[in-house]
Amino acid sequence: MTRQLHLGGFQIASHVTHSHAAWRHPGSDPGFLDAEYYHRVGRTLERGTFDFVFFADLLAVPTNYGGDQDEALRRGTQASATLDPTLVATSIAAVTRHLGVAVTKSTTYFHPFEVARVFASLDHLSRGRVAWNIVTSLSTAEARNFGLENALDHDLRYDRAQEFVEAAVALWESWEPDALVQDKAAGVFAEPAKVHAVDHDGLFFKTRGPLPTPRSPQTRPVLIQAGASGKGKDFAARWADAVFEIDPTPEGRRAYYDDLKSRASDAGRDPDTVKVFPSFIPFVAETASIAREKQAFHNELADPISGLLTLSVHTDHDFSTYDLDAPVEDVQVAGTQGLFDVARRLGERDDLTLRDIGRLYAQGVLLPQFVGTASDVADQIEEGFTGGEADGYILSAAQSPGTFDDFVDQVVPELRRRGLFREEYTGRTLRDHLGLSATPEPVLR
Repeated sequence: MTRQLHLGGFQIASHVTHSHAAWRHPGSDPGFLDAEYYHRVGRTLERGTFDFVFFADLLAVPTNYGGDQDEALRRGTQASATLDPTLVATSIAAVTRHLGVAVTKSTTYFHPFEVARVFASLDHLSRGRVAWNIVTSLSTAEARNFGLENALDHDLRYDRAQEFVEAAVALWESWEPDALVQDKAAGVFAEPAKVHAVDHDGLFFKTRGPLPTPRSPQTRPVLIQAGASGKGKDFAARWADAVFEIDPTPEGRRAYYDDLKSRASDAGRDPDTVKVFPSFIPFVAETASIAREKQAFHNELADPISGLLTLSVHTDHDFSTYDLDAPVEDVQVAGTQGLFDVARRLGERDDLTLRDIGRLYAQGVLLPQFVGTASDVADQIEEGFTGGEADGYILSAAQSPGTFDDFVDQVVPELRRRGLFREEYTGRTLRDHLGLSATPEPVLR
């Protein structure tokens, strides 16, 4: 069978996603507190036969830059105002029939039983269209919202995440597939011998089980992760069905793809079952010059300080005391180490100052921008897909919903014409869309 491209749409239940300019763009709908805002995006992505819509999440109003929240709120940076993505994704699932819904939940501030029950329930209600984006959480501001003074150490967060996922998977598998009988005549609701206690007693978590939710259509949600550090990539290689990646350079994306696939093989998995999804922001128009004008207009709205605010959140490091016109310093950060390494590498390659990095971060958190006609953008996607960069891509918006409309109306038909992307949905579950086995791989203990 010919290898098929996969597509996801990136969202935060918020006024911005990667682009900090998006909320200021005159074409953006400001109604991010209204369900119809997200329903419209969901329906558009389903019309484009996307695999899923992906909701990232942060659990605190940013305070990392300068020690308070004022600038983040004034400038409207990422995470300054959000809704709970689980509720938003549930709402989208109710108004779509095929589109997958991926939701971020932290392994640091929640419990495996709660997360397992939420995702099993949503998998039932959506008839098998759910994914869990596994994050470990990274900022001091998030820790303080949950009664802690500091975020956990990077490696400790991943050790905790390993056990968290093991416990959650055991809970999802605590009902055998045919345990629910509902035999009215015999008066048998479920077969007790086919519902099992979990009795997980680990270093970080205890849970007896079983889950009170019968086995869901996918058994467990599709697992998504965004490992960028060595420890993070090992975690993704062990657990992830799909991996979200940020790198603005083709060579960086190729290196990441090869590294992740190699780690998956070393973990005893078939590398083809681990789908790598770089993200990008498209600017599409009927001519290349108009597309470049759209890009320039958007990028001019990006404020460098807004970008540095979010860089400070992602790295859990305060960049407010650094010289904006000096090169990016090689500092040790507690948060997302891999993403900071990308920023530093860009700075060294292109002789960029911290202000330059802040501007790039505000334009799209270092995402590449694919610019041009529908054919031009499809060329860039096809080149990465066939050139060892990606199994699919996650589309992030420069304005919402316009970016999604432009891509679905103009680029998707071109990808279909080239035979790269599906004409219609052929499966029912998100695992079907991604070409994964209907039965998830067994837990690697």
